Amino acid sequence: MKSNKVNTAFFLFIYINSKIERTKKNLFWGGIKISVLIKNCRIVDEEKDLFGDLYIKDEKIDNYGRDLNYDAYTIDAKGLVVMPAFVDMHAHFRDPGYTYKEDLHSGSLAALKGGYTCVNLMGNTNPICSGMNVVNYVLNKAKELNLIDIHQTVSITKSFDGKSLEHLDYVDDNVKFISDDGKGVQSNLTMYLAMVKAKEKGLTIIAHEEDNGIVTINTRLSENLMTFRDIYLAKLTGASLHLAHVSTKEAIEGIRKAKRKIQNLTCEVTPHHLALYSYDYKVNPPIREKEDVLEIIDGIKDGTVDIIATDHAPHSMQDKEKGAPGISGLETAFPVCYTKLVKSEEISLNRLSQLMSSKPAQMLGVKKGKIQVGYDGDVVIVDLEKKVKINKDEFLSKGKNTPFDGMEFYGEVIATIRKGEIKYKKGSVKFDNR
Repeated sequence: MKSNKVNTAFFLFIYINSKIERTKKNLFWGGIKISVLIKNCRIVDEEKDLFGDLYIKDEKIDNYGRDLNYDAYTIDAKGLVVMPAFVDMHAHFRDPGYTYKEDLHSGSLAALKGGYTCVNLMGNTNPICSGMNVVNYVLNKAKELNLIDIHQTVSITKSFDGKSLEHLDYVDDNVKFISDDGKGVQSNLTMYLAMVKAKEKGLTIIAHEEDNGIVTINTRLSENLMTFRDIYLAKLTGASLHLAHVSTKEAIEGIRKAKRKIQNLTCEVTPHHLALYSYDYKVNPPIREKEDVLEIIDGIKDGTVDIIATDHAPHSMQDKEKGAPGISGLETAFPVCYTKLVKSEEISLNRLSQLMSSKPAQMLGVKKGKIQVGYDGDVVIVDLEKKVKINKDEFLSKGKNTPFDGMEFYGEVIATIRKGEIKYKKGSVKFDNR
C-alpha cells in the first residue's frame, strides 16, 4: 500500500511539473543557442528607422538590411517593429530580504515581459546593500538564472545611516552607482563628502531628492530644495550626479539651467510621472499636477531629461494597503510611454528608444541599446498598433500594485531576445520558422 502511494505521488509530481513547463513555454523560450534572423520588420533605434531584416549570431548583432538570407532560426515579423531591448536605470527586485514582494527570478521575468534585458537595482534590500557581499550575491544569482543582465547599486551611506562612507573604499569595479534611494542623504556635509569620494572612485551618485524635515509639510519644496542642493554640490566637486524620478516643474527647470554650465549632470523621469496628474495613488515622489507633466514632457523634448526609468517598486497587497509607496512598472512602461509620448506625437520613436535603451545603456557601460553590428543581440519585438488593456492579475511580477490597471494603451511587447536567445514570447504569437 505504501509503495502504491509513493508511486502515485511520484507520477503526480511528474505530471504537474510537465504541465508547468508546458505553460512556461507559452511565455518563455530559454537556452536557444542558435542564430536568429528576423525578417520583414521595421527596425528602429535612436538613429535609424528602416524596413528590412536583422541577423543575430554568436550573441551579437551581425547584420541588418534588406533581403538577408542565413541558415538560422527565422522569425517573420511582418507588421512588427524591432527595437533595442530596454534598459532600466532604476528598479527594486527586493532580493535579498523582501522576497515576498519580489525576487531576482520574478523581477527578471517581469523585465523580460516588459521588453527589458538589463536593469540597475537599488540597494534598499535587507541587509541594505552596503558591501560586496550583497553585490556578489545578486550578481551570482543573476548569472545562475541567465535571464537578464543586472547591475547592483551600493548605498551611499552604510546601511542608510546618513553619515558613514568608509564602506565605499571597498567596492570594486563591478559597482558603478551609489544611492540611498528611498531615503536620501539629509546631511549637507555627508553629501559633500560622498561626492568627493564618488569623484575619486569614478562612481555616479543616484540621488533620491527628499528633505525629511519638510516632506510632511510640502512634498514639492522637499524635492526642489534637495535637488538644487545636490546640483550645486556636483558643480562644486565635479562628481557625476544622476537625479532619480524627477517630478516637479521647478526641478526640471533647474536641471535645464544647470546643464548649460555643468556636464556631469543627468536625470530620469518615470512613466507614471509623465502619464498621470492629480491622481490619488501613493508613490514617492507623489503624482504631481498637470503643469508638472507638461514641463516633464518639454524636458524630454528639449533634451533636459536623459532617461525614462521605471522605479519598479513591487509590494504585497497587504503592504500597499498599509501605505507603502511605489508601483510595479516594468511590464507597463513601454505601452504607457509609447502612447503618451509617441502616439500623441510629442516625440519620435527614435527619441523614445534613446530614452529607454541607448542612454541608460551608455550610463551603465554596456554594449546594448542600439541596432549596430557588434552590439549585444538584445532586441524587443513590438506591435505598435495593438491596443492593450492593463491587467495587474496577468503581471509576472509578484507586485500587482499599479495605477494603470484597467487602462488601455497602444504598443504590446511580442517577444524579448537577449544575446540571441528568445527569453520571452507572448503565448498567443506564432513565429514562422522557415
